[in-house]
Amino acid sequence: MTKAYKWDETKNIVIPGDQAATVDFCAKHFIYCAENALQSHGKFFVALSGGSTPKAIYQLLSTSYVKALPWDKVYVFWSDERSVPPDHQESNYHMTMSSGFSKLPIPPEQIFRMQAENHVKENARAYELLIQKHLKDYPFDLIMLGMGEDGHTASLFPNTEALKETRHDIVANYVPQKQTWRMTMTFTCINKAKNIAIYVLGDAKKETFKQIFQERDPLLLPPAALVGSREHPALWILDLAASSLVTKLHP
Repeated sequence: MTKAYKWDETKNIVIPGDQAATVDFCAKHFIYCAENALQSHGKFFVALSGGSTPKAIYQLLSTSYVKALPWDKVYVFWSDERSVPPDHQESNYHMTMSSGFSKLPIPPEQIFRMQAENHVKENARAYELLIQKHLKDYPFDLIMLGMGEDGHTASLFPNTEALKETRHDIVANYVPQKQTWRMTMTFTCINKAKNIAIYVLGDAKKETFKQIFQERDPLLLPPAALVGSREHPALWILDLAASSLVTKLHP
């Protein structure tokens, strides 16, 4: 049985069950957000994420739920990208397309990958303008995010410059711990989305989630804790393993 918790004014938690049940919930939440957007304005603007959990969601959407949506009305963007070519194994774009999205009937002109493999600063600005062109003043209908064991989300890593960005929606972010540049959405962009989903699955994430859930000093919070606003709270979707330390404290 799915359990839902109120965290604070900017965050909610839902725990659907084990990994399979949680991935299925995530796919259904994707469809729910899309249906609401289509009823509202006839299009679904979504920013996808990299990672193993989104990969499982994409595989499910492109198989079991392939008939659930009019995919020709879906506009696909990404929340972040690594500085690699689109055919590289570490590319979020490559992972998404090879996990089933290439088989969905989404018009190619409605799929907008981040070009982060070169000229990342210039291309970040170009991607921001591309979003403004298509969404105009409308926010994303859904932004999909994960969380690393260090608490990063998108490519907003601890102690990086993009955490301070308030003017731009998309920036190039140098990540010293990875010794590389990334392109990423900023909190400015993320926190105005109509729906924000953060997927946290697996035993390896439980300590980080416990820290985020319990920490009260804002200076010590990992970046993922800054996702969500009072107007648009983030929905944290966790499986039983990732939530185990917190549910023991708050059953």
